[in-house]
Amino acid sequence: MPDIHDIAPTLKKADDGIWYGPEEVTISYPADGNDSCFAVEEHSFWFKHRNVCITNVAAAFPPVDGGPVFDIGGGNGFVSLGLANAGFDVVLVEPGRSGVANAKKRGLTNVICATMQTAQFKENSLPAVGLFDVLEHIKDDKAFLQSIHALLKNDGILYLTVPAYAFLWSNEDDSAGHFRRYTLKSASGVLSAAGFEILYASCIFRFLPLPIFLFRTLPYKLGRANRAKDHKKTEKEHTAPGSLAACILNRMLTAEEINIRNKKAMRVGASCLLVAKKVKR
Repeated sequence: MPDIHDIAPTLKKADDGIWYGPEEVTISYPADGNDSCFAVEEHSFWFKHRNVCITNVAAAFPPVDGGPVFDIGGGNGFVSLGLANAGFDVVLVEPGRSGVANAKKRGLTNVICATMQTAQFKENSLPAVGLFDVLEHIKDDKAFLQSIHALLKNDGILYLTVPAYAFLWSNEDDSAGHFRRYTLKSASGVLSAAGFEILYASCIFRFLPLPIFLFRTLPYKLGRANRAKDHKKTEKEHTAPGSLAACILNRMLTAEEINIRNKKAMRVGASCLLVAKKVKR
């Protein structure tokens, strides 16, 4: 694990063990977003399955030189903890004060309270970066990816997840502060335009597009969706069903995990999962 101060000299470590950037910033994310996620992550089949997919793809395409993964915009550290438990070194980079506090509660040791910009990492210093459902919150995604490209070491790895398909847009996207949803083609295109070589591109959550369309998108398009964030509804949606339905769900998710371990791409799903490598310009 590199010394954080060596790659980001402006960061200061406080008494709480968290590294802080020199300034606070405004991001396109709800003020209570981290706390809302913290309430559901531990019991959510969605968050758990995404973690397994991410750790599997990181094992299949490991960070350059075995270095740490910098989890940019990593929220409460749920993904960082999953990567750490899988044997990876991880640094969480999260601008939200509640998020970094929750991450410390989870036992993460390398926690930075900053954005990628305010952390002021040195160029060509990061072995790997994770953007897990972050890019859709960035207005200029290409410019943001270009800045990630500059920070990565040569052949550095970028792991990316984003929500799929513009036609699945709903009030959930509005309330989350999303600017867009992606396809494998559009996500690959913006990565390539920013100077990355695509190593792997797949969809995950293959069973979810139809339920999302029926229960979120359609009511939204018909003007019948609740525009306010319904936390109890969100918790219910993230809870796995019981008995037979749970068995079927587990089989579907396990099949996706096996595909990823075997580097087999899936063309349909509610999220896109990509791995890209920095190409030296």
